[in-house]
Amino acid sequence: MKLRELAHSRTGDKGDTLNVSVICYDEQDYAHLLLHVTAERVKAHLSDVVRGEVIRYELPLIGAMNFVLKNALGGGVTRSLAIDAHGKSVSSALLDLEIPGRV
Repeated sequence: MKLRELAHSRTGDKGDTLNVSVICYDEQDYAHLLLHVTAERVKAHLSDVVRGEVIRYELPLIGAMNFVLKNALGGGVTRSLAIDAHGKSVSSALLDLEIPGRV
């Protein structure tokens, strides 16, 4: 199943660093997502964009995770030649991540 079936996402940027949140639709899916949406998997899935470290922060009270993607915006909004210099489409790309179905 695709991550988008269990969660939605938002992005924000600061310089060459991108924040991508993953927010569960249903808090009962949070533990499942913690197991399958790791920093390593996010970095591998977004390897065309992310050149640096990926750090995951867990926000269990709101059923969310925040990923900090370093060196992910081609030098930052004012330096990048990318069409999406802010990285807003990265949230949509992340939601395409394949994860196992719920048991």
